[in-house]
Amino acid sequence: MEETLEKINLNHLDKSIWEAFRFEEIAQKLSETVDPNSTTLETYVGLEHIDPEDIHIRRFGSPDDVSGGKLKCYPGDVIFGKRRAYQRKAAIVNFEGICSAHAFVFRANPEVINPKLFPFFLHSDQFMHRMVDISVGGLSPTINWGDLKHQEFLLPPKSEQARLAELLWAMDEVIEREKEVLERLKITSQVFFENEVKKSKGKYMPLKKVLIPKKGKSQIPHAIKKYIGLEHIESGSFRCTQFGDSNEVLAQCNVIEEGDLCYSKLRPYLDKAFIAEFKAVSTTELLVYDTRSASKEFVLHHFHSIPFIQFVSGKGFGTKMPRVSDKIIGEFQIKILEDENLLLGKMRGFQNNENNLKLQITESKALQKSLINQIF
Repeated sequence: MEETLEKINLNHLDKSIWEAFRFEEIAQKLSETVDPNSTTLETYVGLEHIDPEDIHIRRFGSPDDVSGGKLKCYPGDVIFGKRRAYQRKAAIVNFEGICSAHAFVFRANPEVINPKLFPFFLHSDQFMHRMVDISVGGLSPTINWGDLKHQEFLLPPKSEQARLAELLWAMDEVIEREKEVLERLKITSQVFFENEVKKSKGKYMPLKKVLIPKKGKSQIPHAIKKYIGLEHIESGSFRCTQFGDSNEVLAQCNVIEEGDLCYSKLRPYLDKAFIAEFKAVSTTELLVYDTRSASKEFVLHHFHSIPFIQFVSGKGFGTKMPRVSDKIIGEFQIKILEDENLLLGKMRGFQNNENNLKLQITESKALQKSLINQIF
C-alpha cells in the first residue's frame, strides 16, 4: 500500500488537463427488466442488502422474496440506490441476477472511465452531493435519470486512471483484510460463549419469562431529539452510536431509555440488537426490553448467537419483509446461569478487541474516503 502511495502524489494532481463529461457519456443505464416470478436467476439484491459507503454487496435475497418488475444486472455492473441518495449506496455486482427497481444499474463506459475506477467515482463526495441536490420528493427523495444524465463531471485522463484505480483497490484490500479478521474474532467469540454456557451450571427458561417489554410511545412532535432507525444499527454490533433527527420523523415512535435492550423484529437475519447508550425515540420496528432473572448484557449475547438467529429467522412471517414478534422471541430457550458474571467478564475482553478492530477499520475507511475525494 505504501509503495502504491509513493507512486502517485495526490497533492499534485494536475486537474487543468482533466475533461468534463456528461454522466450519460461516463456510464450506461441498463433498463432490462425481469419478472422475479418467472426467472431462472437465483440472486436478488434490494437496497437493504447494500451497506452505505461500501462498494461490496455482502448480503443477498432470492427472487422468491419479491414481486413486480426488477432490473437485470451482470458482473461488473454497479447497483446505485436512486432513492434516498444521502444513504450513499453503490456496490459492484459480481453475479448475474436481479435488483430493486428503486436502484439504477450502471455500466461504466470504458472509453471514458476505467471500470475499476468507476465505483470509487460514484462514492466521491462530488458525485454523492450532486445526487442529493438533484433528488426530488419529500419523504423518499428520488433521482430521475433525465436529470442525472446531463450532469457534468471532471475526470482524469485515461492514462492516469489505471494507476488511480490501483491505489484505491489497494486501500480496499487493506479494509477487506481487517474485516476478515473482525469476522473471525466474532465467530470465535460466539463459539466461546455458546460452549461456556453449555458447560456452566444453570437452568433453561423461555425468553418470555426473562424479557419485560417496554411500551413507551412518543407522538409527533417528538420531545426527544435523537432518533434511531434500523439504518442506524450495524448488523452484529452490540452498540448503536448513530442516530438521526426526530424532527424529520412524522410517525409515532418507541421511547428508548439509556440501558434498554433493543431488538429489531424486521428481517431477523440482519442480526440487529443492542443496549442503548443514550435516550432516544426509535422506529416501531424495534422491540424494547428490560429483563429479569438474567442481565440485559447476557440476553444480548444470546440475541447475537447463531442458534437464536437461526431460530427467529425460521419463524419469521411475511415474504418480502419477514418479521418476528415478541411471542416468537419469547419461545426461545436460554440457560440462566447460577453466576453469569465470570462469563460476561471474559466476553467483555472479546468486545474490547472487536471495538479496537472496528476503530482500525473506521480509520482505514476514513483514509480511503480521503483518497477518493482527493482524486475527484
